[in-house]
Amino acid sequence: MASVEIKEISKIFADHNAVNDVNLTVNDGEFLVLLGPSGCGKSTLLRMIAGLELPTYGDIFIGDRRATRLQPKDRNIAMVFQNYALYPHMTVYENIAFPLRVRGVEKRTIDPKVQWAAELVGLTRMLKRKPRQMSGGERQRIALARSLVRDPDVFLLDEPLSNLDAKLRHSAREELRQFQDRVGVTSIYVTHDQVEAMGLGDRIVVMEAGKIRQIGTPEEIYQHPADTFVATFMGSPPMNLVETEGMTLGFRPENFLPAENYANGADITPIVFNTHRVEYLGGDRLLYGHVKGNLPETPVIARIPSSVSYTPNPGSEAKFAVASADLRWFDKATGKAIEPNKQTEIRRVAHV
Repeated sequence: MASVEIKEISKIFADHNAVNDVNLTVNDGEFLVLLGPSGCGKSTLLRMIAGLELPTYGDIFIGDRRATRLQPKDRNIAMVFQNYALYPHMTVYENIAFPLRVRGVEKRTIDPKVQWAAELVGLTRMLKRKPRQMSGGERQRIALARSLVRDPDVFLLDEPLSNLDAKLRHSAREELRQFQDRVGVTSIYVTHDQVEAMGLGDRIVVMEAGKIRQIGTPEEIYQHPADTFVATFMGSPPMNLVETEGMTLGFRPENFLPAENYANGADITPIVFNTHRVEYLGGDRLLYGHVKGNLPETPVIARIPSSVSYTPNPGSEAKFAVASADLRWFDKATGKAIEPNKQTEIRRVAHV
């Protein structure tokens, strides 16, 4: 295992700056997720760590080695791709053993390594099968085991779950996290799926337009977004944003509830809400509408648990509220979050 340190890395393609002055440290044994929309630079950054792309500027360190110009084979990393790149004519055993045979490892060493890796990912009884006889989740495990036998310092995973259906992705995500917990290898995982990022990462790096917008635990990223981009990228539905005088007010849909659900004396911010449409999602209902009255008229969404007895009438106004502790404030000009200890003064200036 090893840490990964990225120092002032940039990658320029012609006139396009794909990665722009990124600094990042991945701790030894950490599962770090690079998250962002398509074209944000996350896959380019992963490819530079792997040695598949050379940075235009900056340095990459893996453990105590400067790896910036090393060939991929000399970095002791293992990479799992979206399509898994398995050999269909080979058995599971042969697929896992392949990188060892290529490196000229002695035959007596290969079998225990393959058996060890297969047991870790739950493939011991499937070693004689071929990939076409197996599910997408099982093929993912073959790719992981094949990478594991190389004793890598770092795992690099480039959207390995994106080809799976929704149900299988959920179970595969859980297996992947359990696998990483058992093995403890430093892992860097690329995805555009915020659910994957929240469920897998020890920390998340949110990227946009080649730059890092925020680094933090899933809870930090979700509860305390660094700017309006992170606030609206994380969460489904995203954070509601309402522009007030000089500031932008943010609150999560699940924190926007009928005022009657708050105890008397609770520190809340009352908001008038007009419901247009209701979506029933089983455990939750999404209420689409707009706020008005003490706030500028703005489209917002409320997410209400189905267990809360509230029946909205489309077109009617109701008293809703947000606990003051759940309000988030952003500078209107820069989009950056404003410190929570300034909230009282901000609410006074914004007349909320």
